[in-house]
Amino acid sequence: MSAKLEFGCLPTAIGSMPHTNPGEACSIIMKYLPDIPIWPQLPMRSPRENMIIQFSEGFPGVVIDGDKIHIEPSANFESELEQIYIDCEQDNAREYGISTEYAAGLYAFLSKATGSKIVKGQVTGPVTWGLAVTSQDGLGILYDDTLAETAAKFLRLKASWQENILREISPNTIIFVDEPYLVSLGSVFTPIPEEKVPVLLEEVFRGIKGIKGLHCCGNTNWSVILDTKIDILSFDAYNYASSLSTHSGKVKSFLERGGSIAWGIVPNEEEALAKESLPSLRDRLEEAMAPFTRDGVKFKQIIAQGLITPSCTLASLSLEAANQALELTAKLSHDLRSRYVV
Repeated sequence: MSAKLEFGCLPTAIGSMPHTNPGEACSIIMKYLPDIPIWPQLPMRSPRENMIIQFSEGFPGVVIDGDKIHIEPSANFESELEQIYIDCEQDNAREYGISTEYAAGLYAFLSKATGSKIVKGQVTGPVTWGLAVTSQDGLGILYDDTLAETAAKFLRLKASWQENILREISPNTIIFVDEPYLVSLGSVFTPIPEEKVPVLLEEVFRGIKGIKGLHCCGNTNWSVILDTKIDILSFDAYNYASSLSTHSGKVKSFLERGGSIAWGIVPNEEEALAKESLPSLRDRLEEAMAPFTRDGVKFKQIIAQGLITPSCTLASLSLEAANQALELTAKLSHDLRSRYVV
């Protein structure tokens, strides 16, 4: 990155919403997140908006079976895979769009978010997609070197297409690469070759010319992530704040090179949400930030280079709870900015 990203704790969100009506989802987003609105993924509207299936459209041999997806190679499978490599080399993302059937929220957003200074999108990451999409042997394609590399290139083109279409309504874009399965990094049950992770992620990042973010909603080896070329690290600060604080040195270097942290401090579980208020979340956030200030990072810098978000997707909440989560996100952001941002 060429300059520090000073969002000053503006509010934004992760992606999925519980709505089935795309227009209603976009309206609530524009109400609470006008500075950095997101296009909503709507898995309750259709299984095709599930985060894995949503970005599968056009991948060679894809077969969708309910909410699962696997690869059945066709006669032209090798040449179709090769075409993805060619399109990456030529930076040709035109044929890698997401149709209305797979992303109704995106198309509703394009008509409602005109005039926004910054807009945010998201794409499923290559590790998560590679573990969820299986090959003929029933294993995730992440364990097939050729398919894993091709999938990363495919998602790179999906991200590029998305960024291009979002730039039709705003010149400033943020694309998050969503990687919930990175919680398995270091697991003996779902072994992920650690050396593969940055290689696959960087492949996707090459398709993003604007601001690049990565979201993981659990504990992972943050050092691996912070060493990539991300501009924004998004994490669940409500449940896993201590997991990031153990990598304080890496975080300090990340901030010094201009990076931003999206603090997912508003819970996405209804029981937890019902217990929280603006003061309690502010206290919890400042407690999460404290280990970094003790290690020499200025509090003012953390605020300046921060974003405020829900901890993860809101798709599992009721409509009322999702509204409450976004309202709290916006109120906390306003409170912090009025206190600390000049």
